[in-house]
Amino acid sequence: MNLPLGLPIDAESGPAAAPARDFDAIYVEFFPFVWRCLRGLGIADAGLDDAAQDVFVVVHRRFAEFRGHSSVRTWLYGIVRNVASNHRRSVSRKGHPLPLDVDPPSLAPGPAEAAEQAEAAAFVERFLGAIDVKKREVFMLAMLEEMTIPEVAAALDVPVNTAYSRLRLARLDFQRALAAEGRR
Repeated sequence: MNLPLGLPIDAESGPAAAPARDFDAIYVEFFPFVWRCLRGLGIADAGLDDAAQDVFVVVHRRFAEFRGHSSVRTWLYGIVRNVASNHRRSVSRKGHPLPLDVDPPSLAPGPAEAAEQAEAAAFVERFLGAIDVKKREVFMLAMLEEMTIPEVAAALDVPVNTAYSRLRLARLDFQRALAAEGRR
């Protein structure tokens, strides 16, 4: 018998240990994806730890409900989207939203490369913060997370043609933002 991620049940640990192993595999494989998506959806660094933990609490609680009708990444993004929405709503109710941090840590070997990467990341963060939420989600998933448009459409629960259209419009916005940045 194979589980959704293809991890076999062995005789030593039995079926009861299999879900724990699957959850561990999902956590290890998809934590960077969850982290990046939360940042892209407007969660500030100060709230990322809590939001990521909330995502994986939901994943653990609802893991038995996952039937494999979509990819794990698509299923996870739906959870990420809801958690990010709840965190943003919570911050706005408190009346003092946390700003997006635009200087992500860099692992680049040299200072010049680190400065270029930081400048590019800051530009992308500003761009994502300035465009419509619907286009932002499609752009982030397709361009930054390299999901296919059918996966994006499934994750956002929109028709495939709508996802293509939003991506086209987001790319046009991105090109305009790049051109405007070049004029400064």
